[in-house]
Amino acid sequence: MIEIKITPQMKKRAWTKARQMGKLRNSITRGQGNIAGFLGEEVANELIKGQVNNTYDYDILYKNIKYDVKTKRCTSAPKDHYECSIAAYNTKQKCDRYAFVRIEWVNGKWGRAWVLGWLDHKEYFNKAEKLNRGDIDRSNGYMVKADCYNVPINKLRNFRRRK
Repeated sequence: MIEIKITPQMKKRAWTKARQMGKLRNSITRGQGNIAGFLGEEVANELIKGQVNNTYDYDILYKNIKYDVKTKRCTSAPKDHYECSIAAYNTKQKCDRYAFVRIEWVNGKWGRAWVLGWLDHKEYFNKAEKLNRGDIDRSNGYMVKADCYNVPINKLRNFRRRK
């Protein structure tokens, strides 16, 4: 897990994209997570160093590897046993890898950000636990709001910083 500084330029690009996108169909947060998602792409790309694309299937392209970035807002630094989730309706995305990011959101302000790691598409679903809406996640007691697949942070592959 690598902590990344959120820059004003990252925030500006993320806000612009979030406004352009509006509310997504099937959005658990009714569109309020868009800014976090776009900010997560900016944060992940600090390590991936690819081209940010906004497609349904992937977010970042690096040397023909398509990454889809999954971002969660949080209120504190993530722990290794915390979950990385993919909504069940997103399982058909044509990406090669998933990258996972957490962004601190406290008192209406963005704080720290962490790139947690990555997994190949197939590997993710082989390792994942399927949870259905209304299930209680045994790792944290959270009642799941939508069908999803979860893998703990400590099962992800680590990114290395590129120059």
